[in-house]
Amino acid sequence: MAHRMKTEPQTLEQWLSYCEQLHPKTIDMGLARVKTVAQRMGLRFSCPVITVAGTNGKGSTCAMLESILRQAGYRTGLYSSPHLVHFEERLRLSGEPVQASALVPAFARVEQARCQQEGPVSLTYFEFSTLAMLDVMARSGLDVVILEVGLGGRLDAVNIIEPDCAIITSIDLDHMDFLGPDREAIGREKAGIMRTGRPVIVGDPMPPQSVLDHAREIDADIWRFGHDFNVSGDKQQWGWAGRGRRYSGLAYPALRGANQLLNAAGVLAALAALRERLPVAAQAVRSGLALVELPGRFQVIAGQPTLVLDVAHNPHAVAALVANLDVMGYFPTTHAVFGAMADKDLALMLSRVNPVVDKWYFTDLPTARAASASELLRCWQSLKSRSGVNATTHADPQQALQAAIAAADPADRIIAFGSFYTVGGILKDGVPRLNAKHMPNS
Repeated sequence: MAHRMKTEPQTLEQWLSYCEQLHPKTIDMGLARVKTVAQRMGLRFSCPVITVAGTNGKGSTCAMLESILRQAGYRTGLYSSPHLVHFEERLRLSGEPVQASALVPAFARVEQARCQQEGPVSLTYFEFSTLAMLDVMARSGLDVVILEVGLGGRLDAVNIIEPDCAIITSIDLDHMDFLGPDREAIGREKAGIMRTGRPVIVGDPMPPQSVLDHAREIDADIWRFGHDFNVSGDKQQWGWAGRGRRYSGLAYPALRGANQLLNAAGVLAALAALRERLPVAAQAVRSGLALVELPGRFQVIAGQPTLVLDVAHNPHAVAALVANLDVMGYFPTTHAVFGAMADKDLALMLSRVNPVVDKWYFTDLPTARAASASELLRCWQSLKSRSGVNATTHADPQQALQAAIAAADPADRIIAFGSFYTVGGILKDGVPRLNAKHMPNS
């Protein structure tokens, strides 16, 4: 049952704590409740809106869109989730995290609308905070809004907003309890962000048939990778060609990883589809791709040893991580810090990365959804591993990382992955310095 507050929170932390207690479920699929509150608030955008859904690649796609559009001189708003360290990371206005002082009145406006008329509307933490973020963006005089869809698509709170262009990145198995047992079912949920007559960019080279069928059913303007746009290139540079537009001699995106070219191709397709409303010069594309940053996505931190941070948290993303590790060159020993949610396919995630890991450091994470370090250890032990590989358990990602640093030689590498909580736990005090142990005494 939804309830009203006794005294209104005064800080962002108080509002977030209040939102956590409002609804019995963390996730409650359905748009009726959140749409009701949005209508009471009069939420709407007069600028173009781009929504981005998919299993993996959403964050990178949003970051590239933001970077290119900012280089083109547009005032951007980017909403994404979850955050790595600070809640304010979820909303970026012209490239900067939103101020907590701007969010507090927005949360109050959501609460006022929620409690109007015949009784309070029940909202989850994600729904309540999403409405607050949308409210801030609607009041910020933006030129373009980029919305990363959360768990699904069709029933995600972000989908109350009508997009001018939708992007669907890769589709794979994740959140199957909510989205369905296979790629076809999951694709059907993701396809819910499409709109009749509006462009939808499908970046997955082999999309589920359900995505293509839904686009036809509602008569969306579908742009398919390999059909309506494509890429070409060599080791030095790449090119993009699509409907009525082409780019050549592009530098590879600053984000590392084999999948980033697919993500960048979808971004350029979206910009081509919106070029009448959001014209973007070729130089803005070049600069935007060269300058894009996104912490925690195959983020390589130079030092001794080398540290790789990646929020890969499902088997598909872990397979991409392994492919990226393979092209890094030779490292005598690879140490892995791993923490993950209990509802993931942990055995498949571990088995995909097992061949490249020599020492494991399993960690607890600060959420009830997480598997404990000892559970991760037992899962790993149940798999057939190479002889001589050992594992330890740790209370948090920082302690696990310190244990890995203490055990590693300067020429080794450490990878930390499995969850936003794993990477966020390592970044919470800033980017780690990794060569202190190996520096000569001054």
